[in-house]
Amino acid sequence: MGKRSTQKAIIDTLKREGKTQKEISERIGCSQSALSRHLSGKSVGRKKCGKKRCTTRRGDRTLRKIVEKDRFQTLGDLRKQWTESGVETSRATVHRRVLLNQKQRQKRLTWATEKQHWTVAQWSKNTFFRMKANFCMSFGNQGARVWRKTGEKEMPKCLKSSVKYPQSVMVWGAMSAAGVAQ
Repeated sequence: MGKRSTQKAIIDTLKREGKTQKEISERIGCSQSALSRHLSGKSVGRKKCGKKRCTTRRGDRTLRKIVEKDRFQTLGDLRKQWTESGVETSRATVHRRVLLNQKQRQKRLTWATEKQHWTVAQWSKNTFFRMKANFCMSFGNQGARVWRKTGEKEMPKCLKSSVKYPQSVMVWGAMSAAGVAQ
């Protein structure tokens, strides 16, 4: 049974008043099993809602091994090797699996649940979009991306030579509900 927030509040109030589950279920008009699940806290959300994962943990470990062999590979190369090992995925899936660890996913989930019930007014008042882009004019820009875990910054296999002071142009822009930044 899907209970509205008002029904949940009434159930909690009646339980605090000492009513039995049978009395509460008759008054609210729901089954005792649904009421029991609500009171025990076992009805919080549905399990496995949302899009199913297209990879397994084993497939993710395989990708990590591929990345550790050569950290300067492009996403296309990573996807090609991962597909050869038996995992069929998109380029976006490869990108998500490599970059996000469990701590980062938890932070994103926390942020999203905090903003879940924001009104349009709150979004327009508190949201500020900004974009910064750096365009390198000299040869020898940053080169290929280096895939590495936290703490591997100074390892020799994660370092690649580059131009010390490349010529570049920085472009910046921002906007909010109030308008474009100057």
